Amino acid sequence: MTGFSPLPDLLLEPLVRAALIEDLGPNGDVTTRSVIPASTRYRAKLNAREAGVLSGMQLAAIAFRLVDPALVVTQHRPDGSACAPGDLLMEIEGAAASILSAERIALNFAGRLSGIATLSAAFVTQAAGTAARITCTRKTTPGLRMVEKAAVAHGGGFNHRYGLSDAILIKDNHIAAAGGIAAVLTAARARVSHMMNVEIEVDTLAQLAEVLAVGGADVVLLDNMDTPTLRQAVEMVAGRLVTEASGNMALPRIAEVAATGVDYISVGALTHSARTLDLGLDF
Repeated sequence: MTGFSPLPDLLLEPLVRAALIEDLGPNGDVTTRSVIPASTRYRAKLNAREAGVLSGMQLAAIAFRLVDPALVVTQHRPDGSACAPGDLLMEIEGAAASILSAERIALNFAGRLSGIATLSAAFVTQAAGTAARITCTRKTTPGLRMVEKAAVAHGGGFNHRYGLSDAILIKDNHIAAAGGIAAVLTAARARVSHMMNVEIEVDTLAQLAEVLAVGGADVVLLDNMDTPTLRQAVEMVAGRLVTEASGNMALPRIAEVAATGVDYISVGALTHSARTLDLGLDF
């Protein structure tokens, strides 16, 4: 996926700055300072060591520039683009000590987020040919939700709600505490803004039937249903609500779930179980 408008550096710099402060600690990069003369200059190349979809390249560039604004950073591949082994992704030229001090944080962000984008792209591929959209969840690394959700989008996926404040998602514990499906939907509709959607989770077709009878929901989350039950649920909804399948959404199952006609498939693994993509910085 390409053509994404990057997030403003203003939003990303605090994340990168915090990571650099953690890594440099109170004494800075003592190894580099001890063995590399300040006058040494190098051109380093950030290369892909395996195929994937890139994300976090913008954060990597910010890491180098925060350590040393004099570094010249040339980005050859944008976030959202595919890469193959050996592809040149970025060049960094300037003080060798500065490049070395920023290297690990730059690679941590780029590798982690590219792993999320690559896994997201694999899930999206499995849903190809259907109307189902792959979406992430709130199962993100604390403090990194913004960039991890961006990485899902770089891989062709879609974002679920960002946090607790931008949509109503009524889950099983809300239903239990509120006194049932009818009570919880009535309470939600009495308080919700006309600009905010209401989604409710159901585990059974009987619960789905009650949601349809009561009304008040915009989206129904079909949780931990097997594929035949999901197909029945979509038939029952008959386009009246947006449908989202969730729970046990492993990669080998996505094609058959997408074929049931659900509108969205939410996958926590996109952000909590993605493997880091192998990228390397070479002098």
